Amino acid sequence: MNKSQDKAKILIAEDEKGMMDVLDIFLQEEGYQTVLARDGRAALEAIDRDIFDLVITDVKMPHADGFEVLKKVKEVSPDTVVIMITAFGTTEAAFEAIKLGAYDYIEKPFKIEELRVVIRRALERKKFTSLLSLKERLRKPEALSDIIYRSEKMKHIMDTLPKIAQSSSNVLITGESGVGKELIAHALHRLSARSSKEFVAINCAAFPEGLLESELFGHMKGAFTDAHYNKQGLFEIADGGTIFLDEIGDMPLSLQAKLLRVIENGTFRRVGGLTDIKVDVRIIAATNKDIKKEIEEGRFREDLYYRLNVIPLHIPPLRERREDIPLLVEYFVKKYQPSKVLTEEAIEALKNYGWKGNVRELENVIERVCLLTKSDLIDIKDLPPEIIMDVKEKPIIPELTPLGVNLDRIVEDIEKQYIIKALQMTQNTKVEAARLLGLSFRSFRYRLKKYNIEI
Repeated sequence: MNKSQDKAKILIAEDEKGMMDVLDIFLQEEGYQTVLARDGRAALEAIDRDIFDLVITDVKMPHADGFEVLKKVKEVSPDTVVIMITAFGTTEAAFEAIKLGAYDYIEKPFKIEELRVVIRRALERKKFTSLLSLKERLRKPEALSDIIYRSEKMKHIMDTLPKIAQSSSNVLITGESGVGKELIAHALHRLSARSSKEFVAINCAAFPEGLLESELFGHMKGAFTDAHYNKQGLFEIADGGTIFLDEIGDMPLSLQAKLLRVIENGTFRRVGGLTDIKVDVRIIAATNKDIKKEIEEGRFREDLYYRLNVIPLHIPPLRERREDIPLLVEYFVKKYQPSKVLTEEAIEALKNYGWKGNVRELENVIERVCLLTKSDLIDIKDLPPEIIMDVKEKPIIPELTPLGVNLDRIVEDIEKQYIIKALQMTQNTKVEAARLLGLSFRSFRYRLKKYNIEI
């Protein structure tokens, strides 16, 4: 017996005790690990708890039949192989089982040798299928590992990326500055069949019109004053791959017409060139502008918009997916100063900030506080003033969950926030801060000491 098969974990779902014992003894003698489920409900619960290499299930069982078990396996663990056994076999049932994804359908009574062969082949098939899909499974984490998220909005986007990546249609990514549009574009390229070819990116807002045309399409020597040599453009470099046109909304109208020609004919000319160059390039464009408004005001071609917007993808701002902030903070802290840790108060403050600059602004803030904070513990007082001022306009009140909250801690947090806000408003004048809060000076000093607020 193959050693890798010896270690296979098998779930036996069988309500007939005699058959259960026979299968259990046989499989353990063959070297497999076994888990027993004496009815359909127990089988479903086991599938939720653990991952199995193989499931052997009876068709007729109390609480849930073998077909429900099969469907559950294919839903939560598609790589698990399922063998169905029954004493009431019909051609229709066997056909339905195979259709739903069962590896085999065996009628009772069966010979042990027959079952041995079926199990061995089933596990060999699983191993073979796993090897075939290994490249794909390894490629996805590589393509998506830099995109940190927890929110349902981002999960929905990430779930659609592999499907979008397999298409060659142009994609228009919209969203505010700093939300990570280029990361999404990179992921689409690396998940696509074009991943072995070039991914090139250019910010259309970063170049004057003449230079942008040269960057995109290249130029011939002597085409303009500084054209001292022939130069390939990004469309040539990206042939067979992907070009990412960031801030497409800032592309001059004259260049928009030339880009439209590339999309329609797959051809362009270098600046100063006389011959057409043909390329096969997928375009992923991005903008933080309202393109429809740009069209209405005559700054963007409507026909180009429809050519680019074949697959629209909108990335929500960070303030609409605050659940992602703690994970992003952890990621950036590890990137810049792994020894640092943020307090819960600091995390809550970051979650409640407006983040007009989105993920890019968050990264800059974390890099800054990691470098400037002497202690390994970063508290709310260590955050930039603009964040403290913005957040302290209102107390941060954690959501009440079924797990409950620490009310004393919440009250202390709110009190601390108001004290910090009062000090900021009075330029750290303690007497005035105490007056704003309706406290005696003695009581105010006590709270400063209690919360370790240094001035």
